Amino acid sequence: MKKRIFINIHYLEIGGAERALLGLLAALDPEKVEVDLFVNQHTGEFMSLIPDYVNLLPEVPEYTCIERPIKDIVKEGHIGIALRRLLAKYKYNKYFKTLTEDEKAHDASIFQYVVDEVEGALPSLYHLGEYDLAISFLQPHNTVLHKVKAKKRACWIHTDYSTIHVNHDKELPLWNGYDYVASISDDCTKTFLQTFPELSDKIVLIENILSPLFVRQQAEMEDVSDEMPFDEGETRILTIGRYSAQKKIEGIPHICAEMEKMGANFKWYIIGYGPDKLIQEALDKYQMRHRMILLGKKTNPYPYIKACDIYSQPSVYEGKSVTVREAQMLYKPVVITDYPTAKSQVRNGEDGLIVPLDEKETAKGIVDLINNKELQSKIEEYLKDNDFGNEAEVDKIYSLMAR
Repeated sequence: MKKRIFINIHYLEIGGAERALLGLLAALDPEKVEVDLFVNQHTGEFMSLIPDYVNLLPEVPEYTCIERPIKDIVKEGHIGIALRRLLAKYKYNKYFKTLTEDEKAHDASIFQYVVDEVEGALPSLYHLGEYDLAISFLQPHNTVLHKVKAKKRACWIHTDYSTIHVNHDKELPLWNGYDYVASISDDCTKTFLQTFPELSDKIVLIENILSPLFVRQQAEMEDVSDEMPFDEGETRILTIGRYSAQKKIEGIPHICAEMEKMGANFKWYIIGYGPDKLIQEALDKYQMRHRMILLGKKTNPYPYIKACDIYSQPSVYEGKSVTVREAQMLYKPVVITDYPTAKSQVRNGEDGLIVPLDEKETAKGIVDLINNKELQSKIEEYLKDNDFGNEAEVDKIYSLMAR
């Protein structure tokens, strides 16, 4: 008899965690499991990529109200949820005032406050029956813990906890209610346990599941030469990521300016979305619109990765970057900044480069790689000789149900 698995995620916008979920869904064997996927809001370009065997559960109106603008949910009659969200904001603001300036700058507690208040207005999902395993793929993890009937429950860590501040006492009961806490890397585990040492016995390592075959097939689906034209002697660099403080896309115009000073001939393409005010200001400040090209959202980013010469992720922090691994699967030299978990992602000088987290140093590292064709070839050959797939990680999901 097939095992039943329930998986919850907020939406399926373009992002690393969302692509990791698609990798997990693709790796699960429909001969072994039945999967119910509960997406709070049926929004995002990745909705169309859900495998056919997966049962996408219908939207539940109350769950769509967790993150949408309050004015919109009031118009739809969800006044109770709107009031709960306002109460959450009031409570969070009181808490925020108690933090140090450094804690305020890195605090990521607001969403937990919102979900804790809204939870009481969300209907139970017990009518779906009992599951062998219920998975909460992105936090906050309230829904799977309190609204779903399951024999075992697992929640995921996708974040480097050394880079954020959270309300430990408020979050601990949520994490503690799960049977397993799945971490995508040893570095993520280490930083998470610095915040939540009480949870060490719940940790299981389950890396983001990625398929080289899928990535390479998708890379052949489109011709993107119109958007990323080949120009002899010009290096094409690519970065993929939401416009957020974590990804620091607004720092790239400065990097471009430094690279131009060093005599590099290049174009730096960005696939991403979000508030772009800081990016636009930096482009104007450094006069780099001829170097840095914003391509916007792309449902299938792989043809763009295939078209680039170097993939770069100049982030402030990452859990374990999905796009960096995907670029390596397409044999692209990668350059990442030395964020806390960088060494769990790249072997410096072997399958990519790690450069200092500084615009000038990042520029120097990329220019050095552009000029060092021998090193580029060495990295590319290493990537071609090594398999970066990890579909076998899915066996760990099955094992959680057997324990």
